[in-house]
Amino acid sequence: MNPAVIASVETMLEKWKGREGEEMEVFEEFRLLTAEVISRTAFGSNYLEGKKIFEMLTRLSILVINNYYKTKIPGISMIWKTADEIESEKLAKGIHDRVMEMVKRREKNVSVGESDNFGNDFLGLLINAYRDSDEKNRFSVEDLVDECKTFYFAGQETTNSLLAWTVLVLAIHTEWQEKTRREVFEAFGDRNPNSEGISKLKVMNMVINETLRLYSPVSAVIRKVGKEAQLGRLVLPANMEVMIPIMALHHDPQSWGDDVHLFKPERFAQGIASATKYNSAAFIPFSMGPRSCVGMSFATTETKIALSMILQRYAFTLSPAYVHAPFPIITLQPQHGIQVMLHPL
Repeated sequence: MNPAVIASVETMLEKWKGREGEEMEVFEEFRLLTAEVISRTAFGSNYLEGKKIFEMLTRLSILVINNYYKTKIPGISMIWKTADEIESEKLAKGIHDRVMEMVKRREKNVSVGESDNFGNDFLGLLINAYRDSDEKNRFSVEDLVDECKTFYFAGQETTNSLLAWTVLVLAIHTEWQEKTRREVFEAFGDRNPNSEGISKLKVMNMVINETLRLYSPVSAVIRKVGKEAQLGRLVLPANMEVMIPIMALHHDPQSWGDDVHLFKPERFAQGIASATKYNSAAFIPFSMGPRSCVGMSFATTETKIALSMILQRYAFTLSPAYVHAPFPIITLQPQHGIQVMLHPL
C-alpha cells in the first residue's frame, strides 16, 4: 500500500507549493489526505468517489453519539420516530447504496471479462467473502457494508488525528522536529520513503508514541462482558458494558511519573515495555488483546510516510493564531484547527 500512500502525499504537497511562509490549517489538509489514502488503498477509488460516504458517515456518527445515552422506550420507534432517527435511517441507506454501487461495479467488470478477479484490496477481499461458495463462511450484505463503514471511517479519522497532533508537538518542540528530520534524511536522503527505512525510524517512533500517549485519537473504548468475570476485587456480571478510559490511563502519574503531562519522547527510547514499566495496559492507543485495532500498523505507517515527506521539504512552526482546545468527538480533534507556518528547506 505504500506507493498509494506516497502518491496521495505527493498530491497534497504539490498543492502546498507557493504557500510557503503562509499560515496553513493542517488538520483539514490531513483530513483530505487520509480520506484519499483510505479510498485508494482499501477501495481502489479516489477521494471524490469516497467523499460523500465520508460526509454521511461523519454525520451518522455524530447522531449516534448525541443519542447514545438517551432513554429508549421499547417499541416506540415502530409508531413514532425522532428527527434524528429519520435522518440516521436515510444516512444508513445512502451509505449502503453507495457501497453496493462499488460492489456491483466490480462484479460487472468480472462478468464482462474486463477483470479476472474482484481485486486484492480490502473491498476485493470482502466481495470474495460475500460470494463464498461455503454458506458458513459467506458474508451477508449487511456484513459487507458494515465492514466497509468501519474501515472507511476508522481508517481515516484516527490517522488524521494522529498526524495532526504529531505535527502540532513538532511545531512546538522544534528541537525534536530537527532530530526527526535528521533521521529521515539519514534513512532516505531526498528520496521517497521505503519499507526498510520506515522500520528503522527510531526517533520518529518515539515521537509518535509520545503523541499517541498525550493525544490518543480514541479517548475511550467500551467492551461488553461476555460472561461473569472477576477483575481484581470486582465481580462483573455478564452483559455489563465496561468503559476503558484510554486518556486517563495515558495521563496517570502512577504509571508515567510527575512529568506525565509533558512531551518527552525519550520515555520510549528503550521501547514501550520499558516506558510503561512492563504494565501493558498503561499504553493502549489502539486498545489491546484480541480486540485491538486491526489498522494499527496501517495508521502508524501512513503517519510515518506523510511526516517523512513533509520533513524533507519543510520546517514548520506554530502560528500565533493557534488556540489549544482538544475536543473528543468520535476521535480527539482540535476544536479550532491546527495552524502552522511553513518554511521551505
